Amino acid sequence: MGGKEEVNMKIEVWSDYVCPFCYIGKRQLEKAIKDSGYEGQVEVEYKSFLLDPTTPLDAKDSVYSSLAKKYNVSIEQAKNMTKGVAERAKEVGLEYDFDIMKEANTVAAHRLAKWAATKQKGAELSERLLKAYFLEGKAIGQHDVLLNLVDEVGLDQEGARQVIDSDQFAKEVERDIYEAQQIGVRGVPFFVFNNKYGISGAQPQELFEQTIEKVAIEAGLKPKLKMVGDQGDNCSDGQCNF
Repeated sequence: MGGKEEVNMKIEVWSDYVCPFCYIGKRQLEKAIKDSGYEGQVEVEYKSFLLDPTTPLDAKDSVYSSLAKKYNVSIEQAKNMTKGVAERAKEVGLEYDFDIMKEANTVAAHRLAKWAATKQKGAELSERLLKAYFLEGKAIGQHDVLLNLVDEVGLDQEGARQVIDSDQFAKEVERDIYEAQQIGVRGVPFFVFNNKYGISGAQPQELFEQTIEKVAIEAGLKPKLKMVGDQGDNCSDGQCNF
């Protein structure tokens, strides 16, 4: 009673688990929050977005094959398209392996992430899904793969199976997508800061840091003191369009 309520910054992030720039953007946001000194004062909420909801549930095409079909180019040209993305990922400490990636339907993954959030494990599962897809080449559209990932972050496989086998959390996913449409999101990642400022794509690192500073000042937040010698992690325009 009588204690002053802590003022927090809210950042909403629309992303998809097969969007390479979404993982890059996630790392940039994490670095910006840490380097600006506002860790512990920022709430990050990841929202669902489907780059291609028509991807078959049993999809087995490689990413190269999928890109070649989408852009009507050769497999070799598709491979060349990914090289710059892989280099960009390395700048934020991510070793993408496009050679082992396959296209995937992410509807079930998004529903599971919503379920995981009700167990305070949403952030952990989202990170695990991205790592599984981009670094390990796991088929995150396959239900058995999803159940194993759920188990790895300490969630109940049987509860996850019930979510997968039903339409649980489908409305929550649809609500995120509808909200994205309402605010004009045409590609991901898309970041909204305190329901006021937006960043579209994995933009230069400085923009993330400047936006956080601006919002923090407006919200009356004070950065934490940093010890001398603290190191951050180290990142044209990056975005996945649908």
